[in-house]
Amino acid sequence: SIMSMVVVLLLLLPCALLCLFSCAAAQLTPDFYDKSCPTLIPTVRAVLQKAIAKEPRIAASLLRLHFHDCFVNGCDASLLLDDTPSFTGEKGAVPNNRSARGFRVVDRAKFAVEKSCPGVVSCADILAILARESVVLVRMPRTFLHLKQ
Repeated sequence: SIMSMVVVLLLLLPCALLCLFSCAAAQLTPDFYDKSCPTLIPTVRAVLQKAIAKEPRIAASLLRLHFHDCFVNGCDASLLLDDTPSFTGEKGAVPNNRSARGFRVVDRAKFAVEKSCPGVVSCADILAILARESVVLVRMPRTFLHLKQ
């Protein structure tokens, strides 16, 4: 339901923001791709809007996916790696197996970005942008949450 999606977003937002702001020491900037891939944000947003229109819960799932990626060894997109015969990735690990969702949206966004900016934008950055844009696209009015006085 919409209410459960809002609750999940409200609970995970501080954690996701902490992960995003912890990278500040690396001197990252919001305009990093403005020259090398100016279509990045609109491209990712278009993919995300289609996904949210199909399934509104995917916004919360993408925020959670980003949180879980950042939680272990930093925001490195390691959660997106598939298992191979010689490697067991985080995607199939017990805590994520059958609970982490949104991988197809990340794949679609990466594919779309690669069309316009091949080899420029990392998967970790695409996942971070998807998480941020998910919050932006499904934001609820502040009056939605009623607290006791």
